[in-house]
Amino acid sequence: MAEAKKGIVTEFKEFLLRGNVVDLAVAVVVGAAFGAVVTALVKDILTPIIAAIFGKPDFSALHFTINGSVFLYGDFINAVITFVSIAAAVFFFVVKPMNYLIERRRKGGEVDEASLSDEAQILSEIRDLLAAERGTSAG
Repeated sequence: MAEAKKGIVTEFKEFLLRGNVVDLAVAVVVGAAFGAVVTALVKDILTPIIAAIFGKPDFSALHFTINGSVFLYGDFINAVITFVSIAAAVFFFVVKPMNYLIERRRKGGEVDEASLSDEAQILSEIRDLLAAERGTSAG
């Protein structure tokens, strides 16, 4: 029985230390932090700008009532603004740079690391470190 427990513990440890599980955990943590940044952007910058234009500083208070049922459409507006902001940030700061790098590699041109933005250089370094950790070549 002790050997079975040791085998299960070893198997569980191998499962936890698999690259996919660790990558997923990192993605969740970074995603949560990114979500907090975008939420702050929407709450502290975009909402006041929209409020200055439309005159409502807090959309969550917007509602209407029909037959005693309250419809909080202001919360929906906040959720839509947050979603569009997150989608735009992901598109412009992740998807577009990655598509650019993929297209450059597809054309056979080497990407000059010095010409990349600081964020892209950091992402390249992370990619290279992860590839080295797995024992594969980056690229």
